[in-house]
Amino acid sequence: MAQRLVLQRLLSLTPRTLPPQSSLAPCVPPAPHSRAFSTSAACRSTFNVQDGNDFQDRVVNNPKPVVVDFHAQWCGPCKILGPRLEKMVARHDGKVLMAKVDIDDHTDLAIEYEVSAVPTVLAMKNGDVVDKFVGIKDEDQLEAFLKKLIGA
Repeated sequence: MAQRLVLQRLLSLTPRTLPPQSSLAPCVPPAPHSRAFSTSAACRSTFNVQDGNDFQDRVVNNPKPVVVDFHAQWCGPCKILGPRLEKMVARHDGKVLMAKVDIDDHTDLAIEYEVSAVPTVLAMKNGDVVDKFVGIKDEDQLEAFLKKLIGA
């Protein structure tokens, strides 16, 4: 619990030290003698959902399109799809975000969005589910899915 509070305090301080939104540098560790904490926009395009309120704030109420990856730690296909999807989302330079929802931690969200198998990926725009797929997809299929969501 104490670690969580320390992390929350640290994260609440970071917006002042983060680079501008237009910074799209890859996720690179800081220089050896650097103490500044920063992440690139590509690193910030994916986030883990913490609870129902977090999902409401960061997914449903988000003006940007959001890909929601419902997954589980024990799911082999999820371990293949997750990193592949994160990489594809990062390539779109902040035009789309990715929310990761562990169904074991957030069963209520899985039930609400009728997730009956994992991995299940939802495309959400303005709080509405506009597309969905279940299972693994290759990079071409993921790119088509994302372009459809973004409208590119």
